[in-house]
Amino acid sequence: MSSGGPVPATGQKTALQSTTASSIKILYGESNEQTLSAQSAEMTNAGHHVTTALDRKGVTEALRRDTFELVILGATLSKDDRHHLPYMVKKAHAGTKVLVMHAGTHHHEVDDAIDPSLSMHRILEKIATLHQSK
Repeated sequence: MSSGGPVPATGQKTALQSTTASSIKILYGESNEQTLSAQSAEMTNAGHHVTTALDRKGVTEALRRDTFELVILGATLSKDDRHHLPYMVKKAHAGTKVLVMHAGTHHHEVDDAIDPSLSMHRILEKIATLHQSK
């Protein structure tokens, strides 16, 4: 007998997926490719549609090509990028939410900030909360 807990039946959501009420179209930017790859994979596994962007240039190019419900600016982006990109996001798409993965962010164009050292489960909960506050 397995002690790993209940396994969801076919078609049921896992605990990670249940933290997200629905799929969100996310643009996720980082400066570190490994961090970008690992974190975006977890967001995708939670049921979100994630477009990745490397560095400031990648984020600005993605904003020109498409619209997103949420833009996440990762902790490996420079402080300067985390400061200037929220303005660019809101200018390109006024209704887009901005989440910055940095503990001490106080910026009027940022909808919320989260400490990047928290677990991915907490980050996914924050994403769901932002999505519900539309």
